[in-house]
Amino acid sequence: MRLGDIGNTAAAIHGKPLDGIRVLALEQMQALPYATQLLGRLGADVVKVEPPRGGDSGRGALPAMTDPEGRRVGATYLRNNLGKRSVCIDLKDPRGRDLVLRLAPRFDVIAENSKAGAMARLGLGYDDVAAVHPAAIYLSVSGFGNRADSPYRNWPAFAPVVEAMSGIYEMKRAGDAPPTVAPVGALGDIGAALFATIGVLAALRHRDTTGRGQHVDIAMLDALISMTDIVTNFWSMGLRGGNVGPLIMHGFRAADGWFVLQVAREAHFARLAEVVGRPEWVGDERFATRQGWVDHLEDVLRPAIEGWAAGKGKTEACHALAAAGLAAGPCLDAPDLVTDPHVAARDMLVEVPRTDGVEQPVLVPGNPVKLADMAEGPERRTPWLGEHSDEILHEELGLDATAIERLRADGVVA
Repeated sequence: MRLGDIGNTAAAIHGKPLDGIRVLALEQMQALPYATQLLGRLGADVVKVEPPRGGDSGRGALPAMTDPEGRRVGATYLRNNLGKRSVCIDLKDPRGRDLVLRLAPRFDVIAENSKAGAMARLGLGYDDVAAVHPAAIYLSVSGFGNRADSPYRNWPAFAPVVEAMSGIYEMKRAGDAPPTVAPVGALGDIGAALFATIGVLAALRHRDTTGRGQHVDIAMLDALISMTDIVTNFWSMGLRGGNVGPLIMHGFRAADGWFVLQVAREAHFARLAEVVGRPEWVGDERFATRQGWVDHLEDVLRPAIEGWAAGKGKTEACHALAAAGLAAGPCLDAPDLVTDPHVAARDMLVEVPRTDGVEQPVLVPGNPVKLADMAEGPERRTPWLGEHSDEILHEELGLDATAIERLRADGVVA
């Protein structure tokens, strides 16, 4: 899907579920920006507040492109800020703080993802906002939460930090090898963002029935403990050393790469035996229990499965397994994914044209939330730094050009 494509135009007449909801986002990097981008894709109007000098720190990420004025715009920023408007305000200046407090009552959701307590020290915490806007939904996303006394409260946190602390790195680490860091990208960020989105939607519904706003407090570590639930659950049930129980859940080689297969029930094992031409496995005492599958994976099962797949492509092998009711999927690399028919059919990649002369567009994940009565797009590009400052300060606060220029000259806005 190209930037600006509308997608399912037939559904556009129904609007979007969050039409009319407004979000003021004091945000940076990924955990909160992904959440507010998702809210925007569901119809919310998202205004992003950035520091005048440099903006959101995600703009400094690499790889990067340059905007029309030659400023760097990093990959982290590009994939988390579609459709937003940008206003630059110095929150450390009392006049900047006052601008935000004047803006707050015009928005339904005020969101921030600074280190715990940082917004309160600036006079922009939940109590400060609630004093001028009691119906506000105030969203905080931080490493370890704002509303409980965590021993890690003052630690800075990026996604790999909370991923490590969730236990999943240690569970998957082999021998004396170091942990594999960030094995699935920003799981810690996106996981926190999804719980943040759920919290905001629940708080909005609660406000509909009570008229009251509230503080939604999301700790990235809490989100990761929820997403890596097998760590503590399996440990509590006696599994140790990364063991996930007696089942086939492994990668196998095909002619052009690898595929993953999961077999966890006896009926599925019988189907696997039939597909790979080894029906005798069903009556073999070695495979009478699921533990037997694991014990003989390398000496019996893998050679047979990979021998069957040797003349097939990884996707072809998975089609054959799926036809027998078995769960399998090919291990795709980036070129595979970019050309995958599912990705195209579901509009799951958005092409963002570059502004620095590079022909290859930047690819950004599309909206994974598909609603029958919601249009697929249109997607709007990420805002340039402070692109909408004058527009927002004038339309929302009534500041005239002279007042805005005075603030700009003092470095309060940009």
